[in-house]
Order: sequence, then C-alpha cells, then structure tokens
Amino acid sequence: MLVAPGHNPTEASGRVQAVDRAVALLHAVVASGSEGRAGPELAADCGLNRATAWRLLATLEHHGLIERNRGTNRYAVGFALTRLSSAGAPDALVRQAHPVLAALSQQTGETASLAVAQHAGLTYIDEVAPSTVLTARWLGRQVPVHATSAGKALLAWLPDEEVSAICSAPLVGYTPTTRTDEQRLRRELATIRERGYGISAGELETEVYGVAAAALDRYGRPFAVVCLWGPAERFADRFAELGSLVCDGADRLAEAIPG
Repeated sequence: MLVAPGHNPTEASGRVQAVDRAVALLHAVVASGSEGRAGPELAADCGLNRATAWRLLATLEHHGLIERNRGTNRYAVGFALTRLSSAGAPDALVRQAHPVLAALSQQTGETASLAVAQHAGLTYIDEVAPSTVLTARWLGRQVPVHATSAGKALLAWLPDEEVSAICSAPLVGYTPTTRTDEQRLRRELATIRERGYGISAGELETEVYGVAAAALDRYGRPFAVVCLWGPAERFADRFAELGSLVCDGADRLAEAIPG
C-alpha cells in the first residue's frame, strides 16, 4: 500500500500509534503465558525496535500491567491487569457472540452455548435454545475441561505447560466414556487441532453429546468456546456437520473481537 509523504494511517484513523504499540506488546505478554518472554522477543513479535519496545514495556510495568522477573528479564502479566480483567463482566463478549449463537441454534435446531475459562474449569456465560426443544440450562454452570467438548476444544489450543498443569491432578471419570488417561487425552487434543473442533460423546452426562470450537485471538490463544449440545440420539451421526458449523461460528466471533 502506498502512503503519501507525511501521512500516517494510524493518525488518520483517529488512533494513537504509541498506544497501538503498547497494546500490541500487552497482547504479546499475555500470549506468552506464565513463563513470560524477554523484551527482545516481544519487540520482534510486534515489529518494534528494541529501544521503543523497552520504553513501552517500562511504562506498562510502572502501571502494574506487566511484571519483569529481575532474574530472567522476562515479562509476564501484572497484578493490575489481572485485577482489571477480573473486574470486567463478559457483557461485551456476550453481545458479540449472541448473534452467532442464535444463528447456530436456528440453523441446527440445537442448543448453542458460549463458554470461557474460569478458575479450574469452564463456565457457560450465554446460550440460545430453540423454543421447541426442552433442554436443561447450562448457563452459569462450571464444568471440568477434560470431560466436555468445550473444555477439550479449549485445552487443545493452550500452551503445553498449561495443559500439563491442568492434567497434573487426577482426571475424574464421570461416565464410562470420560477421558481419564492423560496420554489418551493428549492424543485427542492433537486430533482437535487438526480438524478444528472437539466432541464429547456422553463424557460428563451419559445422554448429553456436544461439539465445540475455540475462538482464537491473533496469537492463536483461545479466549472463548462456541459449542452445540443436545441428546445423544440427535448428535451421534452429526459430529462432522455440526463441527464445521461451530468452527465457522468461532471464526466469526474471533473476527468480531479486536485483538
């Protein structure tokens, strides 16, 4: 794209370039996980020279949004960012996702839900169910990540160290089909990454089947999961069809959420 001399596309859009760069660095730090990353790596990821990145990182650190490990010089998420995140309700995410869920429910005749990671499990924060279908409501319910399609779709895209931390505790068996062996679960996670969606065939509740896909941010990290679920007799032969639809829904949600 050709740019006229003296013309800055960021300024023309009303955005502030320094803030754009700081936000990009903040996203990169968040994506680095608990171990964090060094300043030069973050600068390279964001296309910034080291001096500019260092000043922006120092400013973010001053405000407590990130923390630098003095021993390793790696940056990780700071307490202030954690506090801001926990204080924010998921209203904005729900507003963006609700039309996607409504379209999925109408198209399939099944219940569509939105889930996010919370504490040691996954919590459903929105759902749309057809008026003609009698179904138990999962809204507000927290479920284990290894025993649901939504949980496994989330696990598939988490860094290996986070998966290891989650799987370090014994995997509880809720039904005869629950994955309780870590290696078998990891093989399934690899399959999910290949095809794009996770499935559950009665792994939390015997008669409840589900299919789910994770919405990923620009760094490939999952921030929410779109899922469809219902009784076994309506899902058993539709995993591929429904899986394609939840993948499309997750992609639409990812496009609608900046960052």
